[in-house]
Amino acid sequence: MPRKLVVKVTAGAEDAERCNQAFTVAAAATTAGAEVSLWLTGESAWYGVPGRAQQFSLPLATPLVDLLGLVLADGTVTVCSQCAARRQITEADVMPGVRIAGAAVFAEEILADGVQALVY
Repeated sequence: MPRKLVVKVTAGAEDAERCNQAFTVAAAATTAGAEVSLWLTGESAWYGVPGRAQQFSLPLATPLVDLLGLVLADGTVTVCSQCAARRQITEADVMPGVRIAGAAVFAEEILADGVQALVY
């Protein structure tokens, strides 16, 4: 059984390749059967809001909205609480299945036994 994977993405459209790589790894791990927790921080926090992932574009890459959908179907997607607050994103603004949580929850997830954490 694959171990839990926590992926933290710190970039948005301003660094499209890094952002897309994080989503790709999270989706691939989900598809492989891993328990995945995807954290959206910085400008990627916007991708927790309906319609925003559809606006992301990177040539020759799987659409971000499709990757996000794979993770949402079987994993956890979290928007960083401080990042959300700075962007005035509230629980009412995020898409179904996306939560807002802070550093304590992130730390708890990555410090659990058998967890692999990646930061992009």
